[in-house]
Amino acid sequence: MVQLNALTQEVLSAILKTIDEGIHVVNTEGKTIFYNEVAARHDGMDVREVQGKHLLDAFPSLTENSSTLLRVIKTGKPIYNQTQVYVNIHGKQIDTINTTLPIFLDKEIIGAVEIAKDYSRMKQLAESLLDLQKSVNKNNKKKTSKNISYTLHDLKSINPVFIAMKEEAGKLAKSDSPILVYGESGTGKELFVQGIHHASYRTNGPFIAQNCAAIPETLLESILFGTAKGSYTGAVERKGLFELADSGTLFLDELHTMPIELQAKLLRVLEDGMVRRVGSVQNISVDVRVIAAMNVHPAHALQNQKLRSDLYYRLNVFTFSLLPIRERKEDILFLTHYFIQFFNKKLQKGIKGIHQHVESFFRSHSWPGNVRELKHTIEYMMNVCEEDVLQMKDLPIMMKQQAVAKDHVENNLSLRKNVEELEVQLIDRALDLAKGNINQAAKLLEIPRQTLQYKLKKIRE
Repeated sequence: MVQLNALTQEVLSAILKTIDEGIHVVNTEGKTIFYNEVAARHDGMDVREVQGKHLLDAFPSLTENSSTLLRVIKTGKPIYNQTQVYVNIHGKQIDTINTTLPIFLDKEIIGAVEIAKDYSRMKQLAESLLDLQKSVNKNNKKKTSKNISYTLHDLKSINPVFIAMKEEAGKLAKSDSPILVYGESGTGKELFVQGIHHASYRTNGPFIAQNCAAIPETLLESILFGTAKGSYTGAVERKGLFELADSGTLFLDELHTMPIELQAKLLRVLEDGMVRRVGSVQNISVDVRVIAAMNVHPAHALQNQKLRSDLYYRLNVFTFSLLPIRERKEDILFLTHYFIQFFNKKLQKGIKGIHQHVESFFRSHSWPGNVRELKHTIEYMMNVCEEDVLQMKDLPIMMKQQAVAKDHVENNLSLRKNVEELEVQLIDRALDLAKGNINQAAKLLEIPRQTLQYKLKKIRE
């Protein structure tokens, strides 16, 4: 086996120790040559109990076939995101998610490295989430729609298009067909979906929301469909969100982050209304209305293969696209005054309105965070305001900086200065595209190389 010199080993060890994930490196004989503290915490071991020892001695429950590290050494092929369950020398069961890679030097395999994440804690978190959801559903089983925070009436707007969309949602709420909601972050997708549930015949049934991006891919399937006893070591019979949402609504947010393979299983549930717990062969009938949401355009998700086309067409029975607030300008000031009244009651204040400069800034601001950003902005300003009208000085610091920059651009009418600034921007852009090559940048700018060099010298002086 090719040996690393002492200096190289020392530098490599120092680098690996800074990584905040479990790192386990073995040589071709299966002996551990590096094992960091994070991996030791995951495995319930001391570094000295593993370092320099054969893998199967430290983890006697593993075999040459079940160990991802030994399999990679044998095959020379990487393994990505695979769960592994084993018992350490102290008898403690460990669950990890591993990415294991072969290490080659001059085309010769010299070992394998494993990057491990603690699956046990994630699994416990997921199971706690299900238990909590189950408890909430049990307590609310006989309650009415009061357990839903929002109705369609809570979506405040004076925009005609938005109002028409709310009216359509109220009518379509009576159907059991799936719904797809698209909208940028902060446009109120969950509020909108809760409103549909409240207006539906399922209003007394459970409403369960799950953000698909908030749960690791390896756990999402068991969260949605539940688990059968023995499907993995320590697994128990456990209902998934589909069963918990029976007779109600299941809201799947950020659907495009769900693994493609899992989307296929979701499609089958939508088609036949049957779920199968992980590790089970038995189908369970569920009566659930699925409403999915995305913060990227469905066309982009399809193009980037983040969303299965067949699932999209199944969900696309009813589709709603929530307008960003910049496309419903009349709502900016309408919602501003609504939030002022809301926070007047909450904070026991007497703010009467906003200064005309603030009004002008609000109208021109792009509001990338949409209604959520506007609400939080008003909340901040009302907490710091010392007068009865919100002033520019009360804006959050980032917005103050934007306002100052905007005023500088609008008030600076010097043709020479603006041309100089534009010239610098174009030169920087050309150099970026040319990757620093002066000749190529000059061609892009359509000026002689000497002229560009002269201008660069002037800029740097």
